[in-house]
Amino acid sequence: MGQDSRSFEELVAEGAAVPTEGWDFSWFEGRATEARPSWRYAVSLADRLAGATAALDLQTGGGEVLDFALGRAPKAPPLTVATEGWPPNVAKATALLAARGVAVVASPEDAPFPFADGAFDLVTSRHPVRAHWPEISRVLGPGGTYFAQHVGPHSVFELVEYFLGAQPDEVRGGRHPDRERADAEAAGLEIVDLRAEELRMEFHDIAAVVHFLRKVVWMVPGFTVEAYRPHLRALHERIESEGPFVAHSTRHLFEARKPGV
Repeated sequence: MGQDSRSFEELVAEGAAVPTEGWDFSWFEGRATEARPSWRYAVSLADRLAGATAALDLQTGGGEVLDFALGRAPKAPPLTVATEGWPPNVAKATALLAARGVAVVASPEDAPFPFADGAFDLVTSRHPVRAHWPEISRVLGPGGTYFAQHVGPHSVFELVEYFLGAQPDEVRGGRHPDRERADAEAAGLEIVDLRAEELRMEFHDIAAVVHFLRKVVWMVPGFTVEAYRPHLRALHERIESEGPFVAHSTRHLFEARKPGV
């Protein structure tokens, strides 16, 4: 049986009311779980930042991951810049990262980077919507590194296909690490490390599903409670009778180097 005795309407209303800014997922505690990759990206990022002189964090969200890594790093780069495209997250990241001396630049995720060629020796990102390989290569100096954790192919597709139905192979295969490797190499980068893992997720109530789909907007594009109310009610009843809804996320760790040094 489900763990929450509140009604479907109460749970849906709660999931619809939770703010979605930033990449803080603490609200999900006790309501949804996701296994973490073995490589511990944020901890590894701290080590990389400690050795950098000029670092750029792309699509930083609310700045939470970068803030954690800088707080853990034995020393910070002399220059650290972050980009973000969604205005509520720009404001959140600016407020959070100001104390770290990080400049947050408002830049649409699909726009050219507003930085000079070779400006950074470290470029990082956690879960970019899309990796802009030519721009990443352009702003890296010779010997510079791109270090990131990407969302992999068919991630959480048990949930996606519950709402949207079976997806074609080209959609399921999007973000495949082999394809991203080829795109990175075409942009002139050398692959140093590429690892992939599939991780178990559990949704314990329908509020968690609603909040997740509102927060990770590309999963079910155009998601609203009203548009998918019958799906949500049926899934609520399924969770109540059978227990948590299980899905699987996919992640890959990407490390690439710009030749030259």
